[in-house]
Amino acid sequence: MGKPTGFMEFDRVDEGKRDPIERTNDWKEFLVELTDEPLQTQGARCMDCGVPFCHTGEMIGRSVAGCPINNLIPEWNHLVYQGKWQEALDRLHHTNNFPEFTGRVCPAPCEGSCVLGIHEPPVTIKNIERSIVDRGFENGWIKPRLVETRSGKTVAIVGSGPAGLAAADQLNQAGHTVTVFERHDRIGGLLMYGIPNMKLDKDIVQRRLDLLAEEGITFKTGVNVGVDITADQMKSDFDAVVLCVGATQPRDLKIHGRSIEGIHFAMDFLHGSTKHLLSNDGKNINAKGKKVVVIGGGDTGTDCIGTSIRQGCESVVNLEIVTRPPEERADSNPWPQWPVVFRTDYGHAEAKAKFGKDPRQFSVETVEFIADKDFNLTGLKTVEVDWSKPQKGGAPFSRVEGTERIIEADMIFLALGFLGPEAGISEQFGVKTDGRTNIEANDKDYSTNVPGVFAAGDCRRGQSLVVWAIGEGRGAAEACCEYLSEVAQPA
Repeated sequence: MGKPTGFMEFDRVDEGKRDPIERTNDWKEFLVELTDEPLQTQGARCMDCGVPFCHTGEMIGRSVAGCPINNLIPEWNHLVYQGKWQEALDRLHHTNNFPEFTGRVCPAPCEGSCVLGIHEPPVTIKNIERSIVDRGFENGWIKPRLVETRSGKTVAIVGSGPAGLAAADQLNQAGHTVTVFERHDRIGGLLMYGIPNMKLDKDIVQRRLDLLAEEGITFKTGVNVGVDITADQMKSDFDAVVLCVGATQPRDLKIHGRSIEGIHFAMDFLHGSTKHLLSNDGKNINAKGKKVVVIGGGDTGTDCIGTSIRQGCESVVNLEIVTRPPEERADSNPWPQWPVVFRTDYGHAEAKAKFGKDPRQFSVETVEFIADKDFNLTGLKTVEVDWSKPQKGGAPFSRVEGTERIIEADMIFLALGFLGPEAGISEQFGVKTDGRTNIEANDKDYSTNVPGVFAAGDCRRGQSLVVWAIGEGRGAAEACCEYLSEVAQPA
């Protein structure tokens, strides 16, 4: 694959990024795509490695190795190197319904498992992926795939995030009549409202949604399943139902002072910000002029940082209870596992450029929120923690005496992850849940205990990546198709 000696001749070159200060003045995407020649050179770095791990998607230890949807990465890298962009697009779409999404927001476990990455910087897989699909849209290669014959079977998809959209796409192409229900005012789930515009422009999302609608999928917004339409009615009206409702129950920080005004869940902040950007409804949580503290890291924490800066915050601090990752892989984190190393994401770089330092502070636990006599948020109390000294029968860390301090804040965002799906849907459909409130359905047939009802995505596996959601949606669609062919009869 690629050029046999390419990895020895060419260095890794990442896509460009707009100047951190300049880009915080708008909501446009911050990435700048490479031109043809450097992209083909990067494709040439893809080794003829014999056994590629980039597309395996296997769980090794507690992390995934390679692409969860088994993208045919060496094949389309080779085609890009040869300048065969349209053929590369065909191979990319063979396993991935929405490469324009994963090419922007996926953390790229494929690159963490690249064989070249053992001794050199890995191939720029994510950058090449995005470039292939963007070129496909620009050149008109991506067109509606109209379905000529319908099966007479109907399927309802509950939730329009990446899992729901992938399931809908697969089921529609199989000839079934698909209706997607979304409780919010726009289709897309976290793709629309959970990921900020500077990382995933909403025109990019809408472009794909328009294509899916033209191909025959019906989208219904503002429909809260379980409230506006009952589960019994849905099961009566459709031959099968696929639940893709996500894991939207946020993890809270129930410490003293939690009820103080000005403490918000991260997703409420991000959702409101994007909705305001798209419709100017004036109801968003605004960080302008505020001393912001983001508790929790990961992509959501970074997005809160970037959004706060664009809204004009006075300062931003990011607290993480975990230890600072090492600069290089630890011995306990061998290839081809995802490398747990220190990274600087776009929001961190923007904060450093604007305020002069990286906003992150590690090994810090928040123990109390503080308000003034009028119950206005003024800050939070923290303490440093030592992970080398776990408490017997308690927390996996100990607090370090004498490290208590107060951090000023008049707006705090909790980016602590999610516990699972909201209970209402599970109760309405009568589906079993596990100890984490996730809907019980295995990853072989994605079927719940209720015949004809399937589950996929974060509501089944727990909070995860967009690429996992796409894979789950595809898997559930395949299982649903088999069910419809063997059990359900046309109306």
